[in-house]
Amino acid sequence: MTASVAHGDETVRYISTRGEAPALNFEDVLLEGLARDGGLYVPDRWPTLDATQWPTFRGRHYADLACEVMWPFVDGTIQRGDFERIVCGAYSRFRHQSIAPLVQIGPNLWVMELFHGPTLAFKDVAMQVLGGLFDHVLSKRDARLTIVGATSGDTGSAAIEAVRGRDRADIFILHPKGRTSEVQRRQMTTVDAANVHNLAVGGTFDDCQDLVKGMFNDASFRDRLNLSGVNSINWARVLPQAVYYVTAAAQLGTLNGGPAPRFCVPTGNFGDIYAGYIAAQMGLPVERLIVASNSNDILTRVFATGDHMLGQVHATMSPSMDIQISSNFERLLFDVLDRDPRKVQHLMAQLKTDRGFQLDAGTVAKLGERFSAHRVDEAETLDTIRAVHRQTGYLLDPHTAVGVAAAQREMQSTGNDANPMVVLATAHPAKFPDAVEEASGVRPPLPDFLADLYDRDERMTDVPNDLTAVMQAVEAKAAIAAV
Repeated sequence: MTASVAHGDETVRYISTRGEAPALNFEDVLLEGLARDGGLYVPDRWPTLDATQWPTFRGRHYADLACEVMWPFVDGTIQRGDFERIVCGAYSRFRHQSIAPLVQIGPNLWVMELFHGPTLAFKDVAMQVLGGLFDHVLSKRDARLTIVGATSGDTGSAAIEAVRGRDRADIFILHPKGRTSEVQRRQMTTVDAANVHNLAVGGTFDDCQDLVKGMFNDASFRDRLNLSGVNSINWARVLPQAVYYVTAAAQLGTLNGGPAPRFCVPTGNFGDIYAGYIAAQMGLPVERLIVASNSNDILTRVFATGDHMLGQVHATMSPSMDIQISSNFERLLFDVLDRDPRKVQHLMAQLKTDRGFQLDAGTVAKLGERFSAHRVDEAETLDTIRAVHRQTGYLLDPHTAVGVAAAQREMQSTGNDANPMVVLATAHPAKFPDAVEEASGVRPPLPDFLADLYDRDERMTDVPNDLTAVMQAVEAKAAIAAV
C-alpha cells in the first residue's frame, strides 16, 4: 500500500537551512550529506499522512510501517519495490521481532528499546537503512563514495557495521581518543574490512565534528574524494529515526484514539529528538518532546533561557552526549525562525565568531510550545540506574538513565499522569558495564555474538586535531583517490 500524502504527491525537494545551496532530491541529498553552503538539508515542505491512515498502523510489522512513514520523503526518486527491499533487508538483522519493543518500568512510564541491532545502539535503526540506500544509489549511478563521520561513541560502530565490506564506499570514522567507552571503541576498531578506517583524534567530539565539516567545506577535497556523510547532518540518516516514534504511538493505542505520548530523549547531537519533531510535523499526535541532557547542558540552557553559549565539554559516563554543538538544532531553528535562512546564517556566524548566541524571548517561547529540557548530573544518573534496578530488576545504560531521570522530573513538575511517557533507550547496558556495575552491583555481559570483543585485534590511526593532517590521512587511504 502506498502512503497517501495530504499535500499532494509531487516529489519533495530539499533545501539548505542557510539558503545558498541548490535544492536537491532525496537521492542527491543522500550522497551530498552536508549542504555546500555549510547548512543542513530539510524538506521544502512537510508531507503529512492522510488522517485515515494513522489508525491502520497498529499491529503492522516495523519494516512495513517504516516504508509507509518514509515513503513521502523518497517518492519520485527510488522505485517503491526497491525501497521496500532496502528497508526489509535493513531490519532483518535485528534480534527482536518487534525491532523497537516497549517495556514498562513505572506507572505510565515506558522505555523503548532501540538497541536490538548489530551494534547494540539506536543508531543501527537508521544506519542499516542508510547502508542499503548507499548501495542502491551508487550501483544505479555506477559511482563510488568516500564516507566520513564523527562519533561520540555509537554512531561510528553503527556506520561501520552498515558499510563494512561494501564495494563502492570507503568509510572513515573520527572518534575522540580516550573519550568513548571501551566497548564503543572496540566495536569500531576491531572490524576487519579493507574499506573501514578509524581515526583517533586528540580532542573532543565537537572537534571531530568540526573536522568532518571542514572536509565538506573544502570544495576541491570534497569533489576529489566524492565525500558523503553518515552523521545525522545527512537527512537520510535522521529520517528513519522518525519511524519509531510512530511505532510507539501505535503500540500505545494513540493512533486509535488514545492519549498522545510524551517522548523523553537522551540528547547529544539533537538528531534523535529532531526525528520526533519530523514525526509530529507529519501529523503524529505528540504531547511533548523532552530533551534530556547530562552535565553538558547547553541544550537545557537554550530551551530554558535562549542561552546558546558554548562551554567546556565535560567527560561523563554517558559519552555519546558529551557535546556542546548539537548540529541538528540548526534544523529546528530554521523552522522556528520562519524558515528564514538569513536569520539562521546570522546565528551560525555568531556561533563561529563569538562561541554562541542568545535567542530572543519570542523564539524561546516558540521552542517551548513543543519542547521541554532537563539536566541530569552524574550522581543522579547513578541513582536512577540503582533505583530502577532495585524496583523493577531492569538495567538502564547511563544515557537511558539520564532520559528516565529527566522524564520523572517532567512528570513530577507537570502533574500529568494521563499522557504516557516514553523514554528512548538508546544503548544496551553492556556497552557501559563499569557505570552500570557501579550503580547496580550487576555487570551486564555482552551478548554471545560479541562475547570475544575484548580479544579481537584493534586497528586505528592516531591523528592530531588538525584539518590538514586529517585530510591527508583520509586521502592516503581512500580508494577513490587512487583511481
